[in-house]
Amino acid sequence: MAVDPTSRYAGLPTISVPAPDGSTRVLGAPRIAPRPALNGAYQVVAGDRLDLLGRAATGDTTRWWVLADANPWPDATRLEIPGQTIGLPRA
Repeated sequence: MAVDPTSRYAGLPTISVPAPDGSTRVLGAPRIAPRPALNGAYQVVAGDRLDLLGRAATGDTTRWWVLADANPWPDATRLEIPGQTIGLPRA
């Protein structure tokens, strides 16, 4: 399995999973993310999106997952609910 060296999954172990057709698929092992320290809170407003929240918190639209790590809910789209207060991680 090729992983971009800049990916947050780079360097993580892989697992082999049998597929229904008898082949084996190599997948990234589940990533266990440490919960980062928070640097404040933000109340989500209508129109906020994960990429825009990621840019506001980290300066990079592709780093929305840092917000997901700081707010460990099973569904990351919960970060977009207007009126929801989310924790902002330290830079």
